[in-house]
Amino acid sequence: MSRPPLPPFTEATAIEKVRLAEDGWNSRDAAKVATAYTLDTKWRNRAQFANNRAQAQEFLTGKWIKEQEYRLIKELWTFTGNRIAVRYAYEWHDDSGNWFRSYGNENWEFAENGLMQNRFACVNDLPIKEEERKFLWPLGRRPDDHPSLSDLGL
Repeated sequence: MSRPPLPPFTEATAIEKVRLAEDGWNSRDAAKVATAYTLDTKWRNRAQFANNRAQAQEFLTGKWIKEQEYRLIKELWTFTGNRIAVRYAYEWHDDSGNWFRSYGNENWEFAENGLMQNRFACVNDLPIKEEERKFLWPLGRRPDDHPSLSDLGL
């Protein structure tokens, strides 16, 4: 299975890879998103670890049960060869209606076929009021004309 764009990345293909990842995660379809990772993918997300695709899918399923109305924006930070670093923010609420904006950075490493082998994420949650939300598009893919993190001053 191949998942273009493939490494080594150019600026244009790295930006495309980031947007495709954002679009996938905004779908909140854990089974579909998990197919972007190698069978032996290694993850660190906060204090959680996944050591294969099945565990990554299980992580994502739980994430989107907890993080309701999840909306994400990713932005390329840097890239080289088969590695990409991104920064991101996402907004969500818990089952009590408390809203958060979560900020983070991810380091990605890809196999030759374009599947992600390694994903290392650091995330911090900021409680926000519902009226402070900035990610207001309908659930799903972020519209192309919606401001980026940089445009939003995030």
